[in-house]
Amino acid sequence: MLVLPSVLTLNQATACLAMLEQGLRAQTQAEVVADASALQQFDSSALAVLLACRRVCLADGKTFRVHGLSPRLAQLAGLYGVAGLLGASD
Repeated sequence: MLVLPSVLTLNQATACLAMLEQGLRAQTQAEVVADASALQQFDSSALAVLLACRRVCLADGKTFRVHGLSPRLAQLAGLYGVAGLLGASD
C-alpha cells in the first residue's frame, strides 16, 4: 500500500510523485492501493499526483484505487470530474 503524506500541495507534488512512483514500481500485486487517510492539507495538486499514479499503474497493467479519501478531497475530485477514476473506497 502506498501512503500519502499529511501535506500535499503544489510545493510537495513533484517530490511526492517521485516517491510514490518508486513505490509503484516495487508493487507486485495486480491492484495498487493508495492510502490517503493521513492527508490533511492539500490542493488540486493532490488529485494530479493520484491521477499520475493511476496512469503508471494502468501502463503496467495494474488497477489503482484510493483508500481513506477525505470528504473534502472526494468533493474536489467530483468537482473536477475525476472521482470515478480514483476507485475510492473507505
